[in-house]
Amino acid sequence: MNRFANKTVLVTGGNSGIGLATALQYAREGARVVITGRDQTTLDQAKTLLGPNAIALQNDQGDIKASKVLAQLLREQDIRLDAIFINAGVAKFAAFADIDEALWDQTFNVNVKGAYFTIQALTPLLNPGAAIVLNGSINAHIGMPSSSVYAASKAALISLAKTLSAELLPLGVRVNVVSPGPVATPLYGRLGMESAQLEQMAAAIQAQIPLKRFGTPEELASAVLFMSSAESAFIVGTELIIDGGMSQL
Repeated sequence: MNRFANKTVLVTGGNSGIGLATALQYAREGARVVITGRDQTTLDQAKTLLGPNAIALQNDQGDIKASKVLAQLLREQDIRLDAIFINAGVAKFAAFADIDEALWDQTFNVNVKGAYFTIQALTPLLNPGAAIVLNGSINAHIGMPSSSVYAASKAALISLAKTLSAELLPLGVRVNVVSPGPVATPLYGRLGMESAQLEQMAAAIQAQIPLKRFGTPEELASAVLFMSSAESAFIVGTELIIDGGMSQL
């Protein structure tokens, strides 16, 4: 298929995990891909995988000023966008009694405030008919222990999919959200937990998934491409849950 020929798409956090898998699928379907991320080394590696037409920009979604810089860099290159995947995020799990203000602020600065103002800055660059897909999480629905701050941040994103849909629809822009269940990505190594604790948590989670496995970044990427393609043109303000049945069965 070549659903994104002659289109330009942007993936935040496109240098690893779900973001990189999505960027690669966009590129395979003909898109010119712009990725952002905080780490220059992995950005360079991702750009090599994506090919010479890709653009890799170092950008921290948790820095509100960076969203305006990003938009200006794109504007200077006369780049307009047909799809945005707001994928960059942080996930730090801790028991309720151990949550501090720093963890709260980091999570909401990146996952909510950063996402919000990135969309605001990039909206003037969107072509009519463009699609925005937000990366949510089933943690917003299932009440998993130690996920209170992360889950709250993702619940906010799911709400944004509806409210921003209403605001941006007059511009011809659709907003939707994909909510992954457990996916095997590098993010699981950055949860702020000890290795043994992480392995124990992963085993407990896997046991709760009806399909008895974690999802893959490529499976999530396929859903993002569908939600940002013409095939989903009649889907607006909707959450697509991709969790192997974990929150459904």
